[in-house]
Amino acid sequence: MVSMNKLDAQARSGILHMLCEGQSIRSITRIMGTSKNTVAKLLSDAGAICAQYQDETLRNLTSKRVQVDEIWSFTYAKQKNVATAKAAPEGAGDTWTWTAIDADTKLVMSWLVGGRDSEYAMGFMDDLSRRLANRVQLTSDGHRAYLEAVQGAFGGDIDYAMLIKLYGASPDSAKGRYSPAECTGANKERIEGNPNIKHVSTSFAERQNLTMRMHMRRFTRLTNGFSKKVEAHANAVALHFMDYNFVRIHATLRMTPAMAAGVTGKLWEIGDIVALIEAKEAEKPMVRGTYKKRS
Repeated sequence: MVSMNKLDAQARSGILHMLCEGQSIRSITRIMGTSKNTVAKLLSDAGAICAQYQDETLRNLTSKRVQVDEIWSFTYAKQKNVATAKAAPEGAGDTWTWTAIDADTKLVMSWLVGGRDSEYAMGFMDDLSRRLANRVQLTSDGHRAYLEAVQGAFGGDIDYAMLIKLYGASPDSAKGRYSPAECTGANKERIEGNPNIKHVSTSFAERQNLTMRMHMRRFTRLTNGFSKKVEAHANAVALHFMDYNFVRIHATLRMTPAMAAGVTGKLWEIGDIVALIEAKEAEKPMVRGTYKKRS
């Protein structure tokens, strides 16, 4: 087994690349000959740095149309089993990831991992509003928590509509318990401003949900690859969006979302993420008791 402090840049790039392609931690340990703790530590470091980098970089965005949605997963145990679970950590149970995507550049500009109540909705919308440089058209699903959150974050300075989908029993529901309900229609409801009804859609946000399930093992249903701690879940999400926004070329745009949005002028590689990690490691912490003069 190879320990964390002996991983070179190439090995780190290989591990991060496999994580971004949906490989589980255990499968990576078998392929790379590293310990589980080594892979988990690298994911933790990469996730924290990717979250910080995107938090600082994804600002003053000139988006025109934004779609938001939430995707479900769980941490440690499903919500119904948390009460009887052994040594369940804080944050165990349902884990929702809120996402905001630019409908034109496909940039995921904001996300939040946590619950699905009004408190998280307000935190999510406050963060989104601070990243935008101009008035946008916003579309969400019919989740009622958005109403107060959007009003609190944007006031009247937004063109906002809800796409409320109507569901009925699927003809295939008798085939298995996991058959989803069938969407029988959708209502487009204007909430604030003057949204263009033609562009009231959550299709790109929902497609991003599928991308997340395909490229993060802990989002895959009916497996044992779920997150054991909510911090690990958040780190995986941050790494995924760094890869999605900066590294992966969008098939339609023929460039990365970050390039399409004008956030960066170059095509990133996984090695650039490793370089961010190494730069952070090179920073020497101050010795306790010393005083750093302000410049």
